[in-house]
Amino acid sequence: MGRKILLVTTDQQRYDTLGCNGGTIARTPVVDGLAATGIRYERAIPQSVVCMPSRSTIITGQHPSTHGVWMNGVPLPEDAPSVAEVLHDAGYRTALVGKAHFEPYIDPFLRFAENALSSTGTTPPGGTHRGFEHLEFATHGVAGATHYARWIQANHPELIGMFYAAIDASLQVSSAGGGDTGAPQVHSNAVPLDCYHTDWVADRTISWLDSLEANDDWFCWMSFPDPHHPWDPPEAEVGRIDWREVPLPENYPESASEREAILDAKPRHWKLWYDGSLVSNYEAPANWVPATMTADQVREITARNAVECELIDEALGRVLDAIAARGWADDVDIMFTTDHGELGGDFGLMFKGPYHVDGLMRLPLVWRPAPSAGVSPSVVSTPVGLVDLAPTFCAIAGLDATDWMQGGALPVDSNGGPERVLTEWDSELWGVGVHVRTITRDGWVCTAYKPGTVHDGTEGELYDLAEDPLQRNNRWADPACSTIQSDLLADLWDSQPSVRNPRLQLEAPV
Repeated sequence: MGRKILLVTTDQQRYDTLGCNGGTIARTPVVDGLAATGIRYERAIPQSVVCMPSRSTIITGQHPSTHGVWMNGVPLPEDAPSVAEVLHDAGYRTALVGKAHFEPYIDPFLRFAENALSSTGTTPPGGTHRGFEHLEFATHGVAGATHYARWIQANHPELIGMFYAAIDASLQVSSAGGGDTGAPQVHSNAVPLDCYHTDWVADRTISWLDSLEANDDWFCWMSFPDPHHPWDPPEAEVGRIDWREVPLPENYPESASEREAILDAKPRHWKLWYDGSLVSNYEAPANWVPATMTADQVREITARNAVECELIDEALGRVLDAIAARGWADDVDIMFTTDHGELGGDFGLMFKGPYHVDGLMRLPLVWRPAPSAGVSPSVVSTPVGLVDLAPTFCAIAGLDATDWMQGGALPVDSNGGPERVLTEWDSELWGVGVHVRTITRDGWVCTAYKPGTVHDGTEGELYDLAEDPLQRNNRWADPACSTIQSDLLADLWDSQPSVRNPRLQLEAPV
């Protein structure tokens, strides 16, 4: 019997929402326990700070330029490689339960779910889909044809109207507010906890695990939709955390003049978004002006986000109990991470976009190797990327990484790891083009903006993480940093991944 693999992902979770990473609002004892007995990464970095490109990197082990999913709404090509397929071909049983989102939900993904699977079916025609033999999809609420939506419709139709409609009638991210403060994407949700998608994903994962033989090797990707907006956890759970007592984020300047001075020193799209003059991505409400956000709204969103993190932690605990009950506890590697972060009030902003700073770029990543592997607990401070997950899964399974994987197996201590980690962003929505390339190396984050409709190619950002951990002091134009800036830029452009041609087309902006 070999080592089994449980990949646990959340959506849009900040590094500092975990207790093991210094978080003080959400209680996360399950993940904290995994970190105490495993490996905690202090600077895990996505290759894109938006869902579909990042999740496509997880499954392919490639940078977005190479796998081709450059923005939400660009489907992962049918011929794209998949680490799940590698594992399945090696004899692993494979499942994906929850929010996949490496393909659009509105066109091909739900068409696949609707046509290839029956209303209760979970097995793709031909045996696998991208290497997964078992698929059960969920996203927020009951829109579309996901398995979770069908389960609600079939078993609890009275709950259909309880969820927040994250997309408005114009197919834009809704700016409607709720809760006590009217914060955008906050909603009072009367759905019971055992019917909420977090518990449903855990329940369906346990059900699949219970269907396996004791000696099966398996790879299960369990993917929770939260704590991505909308922030609508079950209302009965909201009282866990009183938002009025929640401290403001360290990087939220309470003074509007201070916020604006910080943003003015960054490339121009930062302030334009804050003022409501420009929306450079689909993942924030088009009709919302960040400058209008109040400190109380930041507190309430933070509190609801923390409740969602607690519910995920508890659901994961149930899955780990089920694994232990099957006698697998000593032979399961557990990887916990997310696809990208959340601005969460930093700089007076919320949601995400082409902003390569820690709120979006510093991710929770905990790997608890199987106890039978004999790996000592450690904390790794060198940067790593989500591009490293696929080759790590191969290493766990005793397989060589494939030649199409662009990362390397995660280091188990700070003596290893990549020299540099790259991140990219390309958005072309509503006639607004923003193209960003970033390198993280040697304690610096250097971001260059390629020419587009907003930038002329001369703007950029340069942060010394040791001296300026909040990334408020942009040293791009600082003569004292000219040497390190030139070195980082040369390395950035020399290290760019191969580019897929022809360029893939945007199909559906979700």
